[in-house]
Amino acid sequence: MNNKINNFKSASRSYLDKLHNVFTEDIFINIEKLALDLRKVWENGKNIYICGNGGSGANALHIANDLHYGAGACGEKPIIKGLKVEALTSNSAVITCLGNDLGYKNIYSHQLENKASVGDLLIVLSGSGNSPNIIKALEKAKEIGVYSYAILGFSGGKCLSHADCSIHFPINDMQIAEDTQLIVGHLCMQWLTKNKPSFED
Repeated sequence: MNNKINNFKSASRSYLDKLHNVFTEDIFINIEKLALDLRKVWENGKNIYICGNGGSGANALHIANDLHYGAGACGEKPIIKGLKVEALTSNSAVITCLGNDLGYKNIYSHQLENKASVGDLLIVLSGSGNSPNIIKALEKAKEIGVYSYAILGFSGGKCLSHADCSIHFPINDMQIAEDTQLIVGHLCMQWLTKNKPSFED
């Protein structure tokens, strides 16, 4: 094999080491806070909204699916209702309409304006933390009285100060930043599965 080609196993181990090392104790404190707030919103019957762009937008769909079904499930059958959650990336007609008529920066904030209310929860996913539509979503959430979380990479960008609570992974790697989003979602989902609200009985 050409010596100029990096060793795949070595590169993969380096990647996984970086992913493992970004999960610090401070990070776990905020992930636990998110898990507890998700449980509270679940128990109170309030809504959760998730949004992001590109890979982060796809992760929003994935996490919404896990919370809708997986958190309330046991084996193959749901034993209680899941969380009331919506990925704001899911309706292409709404997104293209709002993008065309109001501008792409408004595709999430306008949905929140129509749907969200006090006591709901917003989770934004962003690698850079500087996407205008994500920043506007956080601003709209604050205006409505919706508590917000941001799962961020790189420097955290403007979202770092706009979110009520930031889960910030200071890693300059978009793939690892996107991996952390799903891992946070899966950690919360598995914890919720074992710590369901009292209406389970």
